[in-house]
Amino acid sequence: MDMSGERRIPASREKVWAALNDPAILKGSIPGCESMEKLSDTELKATAAVKIGPIAARFTGKVNLLDLDPPNGYRIEGEGQGGVAGFAKGGATVKLAEDGAATLLSYDVKAQVGGKIAQLGARLIDATAKQMADAFFDRFAAAVGASEAPGGAAPAPAPSVSVMTMMPGARLGIPAIG
Repeated sequence: MDMSGERRIPASREKVWAALNDPAILKGSIPGCESMEKLSDTELKATAAVKIGPIAARFTGKVNLLDLDPPNGYRIEGEGQGGVAGFAKGGATVKLAEDGAATLLSYDVKAQVGGKIAQLGARLIDATAKQMADAFFDRFAAAVGASEAPGGAAPAPAPSVSVMTMMPGARLGIPAIG
């Protein structure tokens, strides 16, 4: 699976960089994230509950931050195990550029899934990944923007995210939002 895009984050590049390296902000931004632990300046450990179609799994894995170029970007590589559901591994290149008072964050993701999850089909996996990425960036932008607010207001709790589920029409390759 390959996915790329960019998002405008309403905060300075330095604030966005700091947030991308803050386990608490990442935990609150990643859909289904149950824990996020910083093992070192370049390694994180996380657990996330994910539902793709009829398969729900709890993935545990590590993420390494490579090619750090503060505050311009880095490369992320990671792998997670989801038990009988399978595995996910891959990486992303993240670049930050000033855009007036905001920051333009661009990303290029390459990932692989295996096991039962891989049997669901590329369309469902890609649609779920896009939905999860959109939810991440919406939450991340809200958290970073809140830290820019006067008085350092805390971000509001992130709403729960409904992930793609299989519905009767899904056999035709048309996933429905559940």
